[in-house]
Amino acid sequence: MDKFYHYLIFFVIAFFIFSCQPFMKKQVREPAEALKKVKYFWPEFRDDLDIDSLILAINQSLNYYDRLDEDATFTFGQDIFSVSHIKRSMRTFKRIIQQNPDIKALNRELRKQFILYKSPGSRRQGKVLFTGYYEPILDGSLVCDPQYGYPIYKRPDNLFIINLGLFRPRYCGERIMARLDGRRLIPYYTRGEIVNGKILEGKDLEIAWLRDPLDLAILHIQGSGMVRLPNGDIIRVGYSASNGHPYRSIGRYMIDKGYIEDENLSLQTIRSFLSDHPEIKDEILNENPSYVFFRMLDNEGPLGNIGVPLTPGRSLALDDRLFPKGALVYIRCQKPLLGEDNEILEWVPFSRFLLNQDTGGVIKGTGRADIFWGSDPYAELAAGHLKHKGDIYFLVQKPDSSMPSH
Repeated sequence: MDKFYHYLIFFVIAFFIFSCQPFMKKQVREPAEALKKVKYFWPEFRDDLDIDSLILAINQSLNYYDRLDEDATFTFGQDIFSVSHIKRSMRTFKRIIQQNPDIKALNRELRKQFILYKSPGSRRQGKVLFTGYYEPILDGSLVCDPQYGYPIYKRPDNLFIINLGLFRPRYCGERIMARLDGRRLIPYYTRGEIVNGKILEGKDLEIAWLRDPLDLAILHIQGSGMVRLPNGDIIRVGYSASNGHPYRSIGRYMIDKGYIEDENLSLQTIRSFLSDHPEIKDEILNENPSYVFFRMLDNEGPLGNIGVPLTPGRSLALDDRLFPKGALVYIRCQKPLLGEDNEILEWVPFSRFLLNQDTGGVIKGTGRADIFWGSDPYAELAAGHLKHKGDIYFLVQKPDSSMPSH
């Protein structure tokens, strides 16, 4: 009998554990499923950056909201809010932090004034995988010569972006990139056709030229960058469009081939390996069929998908099909602590408020997020090495809150 009860207890516990595990959840496909309202277990809000950068990022989101029609709405899980309410919410939050409250006062006011939502994370682990991106500074030229021979292309006129939702409601939010071949609409050229076949050469699409194909690949991955010209001038380029082919990670390819160990993968180790093995550089880079086209930017900095400059350490890229654009976010993750020689000493926990101001080709689902770190050496290291799990929360003011927003 004791053995019977032992097995019974084991079965009940196992059933409870495994029936509640995140990996049993189905994949999130709708905005209404992307956020769950938090009722009881709120995090303690702490922010590790200066308030000025947070206010700057908030103001950028407000600039985005000011451009929208008054009837625009945003989905937070099962709740829908008007753009006017989101703006009021942002101003209320800004008012609170500008009062420079201590930790207890900040948490008290946010619990009193705001609703909190949490991303369910990945369906297997219930956590969000954070990676990072940055704005690289790359050596280049406005003319092609033996030293600079790898072009940054602007968007070609024969690249068409097709919104499939206009044809079938079930494809709402889905897009394809294509070109015309006679009267047929076919996929746009792959990276291999563009780079090796030089299919776009001589069409007056070149913005500038870089000295190394890996620099160009890094620019494509990051989505924006600065090009340092021989005379010292800097020009900025930002994402315009892609060829529509799926992104394949060259890092994953190098791991599968045994070129790099999984635990050692970073942008820095990829660059080092390709520098030491130039004979297979093309093989590795051509594994990714995706290709990105750019446009010239002013000196404000890289733009996110909502058309506002990104703020280092304060702008986040999420799946824009699932999460409300421009919204206030709170994250808990890890960041690198650097030594005097700019080497990573350790990874330490951190938490802060960010704004959802960008998206990315590989940032899909509720289990992925990309932090924009900036353009300095710390940004490159953090972006190149960050692949840690954490949590994402969204905040919006309660509709019945009486606190003034101006």
